[in-house]
Amino acid sequence: MKKFISAKLAGNILLAALGVLFIFHILVVLGLIPADIVWGGQINDAQTNLVMLETIALLVTLLFIFIVAVKTGYIKMDKFHSVINAGAWLIFIFMILNTLGNIASAASFENLVFAPITVILALCAFRLAVEK
Repeated sequence: MKKFISAKLAGNILLAALGVLFIFHILVVLGLIPADIVWGGQINDAQTNLVMLETIALLVTLLFIFIVAVKTGYIKMDKFHSVINAGAWLIFIFMILNTLGNIASAASFENLVFAPITVILALCAFRLAVEK
C-alpha cells in the first residue's frame, strides 16, 4: 500500500473530501440539499432531528479534518502523537462502518454515490493510519 499511494496524497484526498463533506452538511442544514438523502433517509422530525444530527456530523467532520491535518503535517503538534495515531485508525474504522451503512441504506443515493466514495476514503484513511 505504501508504494501505491503516499501518506501525503492520501491525507490530501481525505482533507479535500472532508472539506466537501463539511460544505455538504451545511447545505443540508440550510435546506439546499434534501434531508432524505442523508442518515439513511430516516430523519423523522425534519427540523429538530436534522439540526441535531447534522451538527454532530459537522463536529465529527471537523475533528477528522484536524486529525488528518496533524497526521499529514499541516498542523504541527509536539505532543499527543499516540492520540492522533489512534484518531487516524478511528477514521479508518468509521469509514468502513460508514460504507456498510451506505450499502444498507434505504436511500439509493447513499448506495450508489456515497458507498463507493467511502470505500476510497477508507483506503486513504488506512494508508494514513499505517504511516509512522
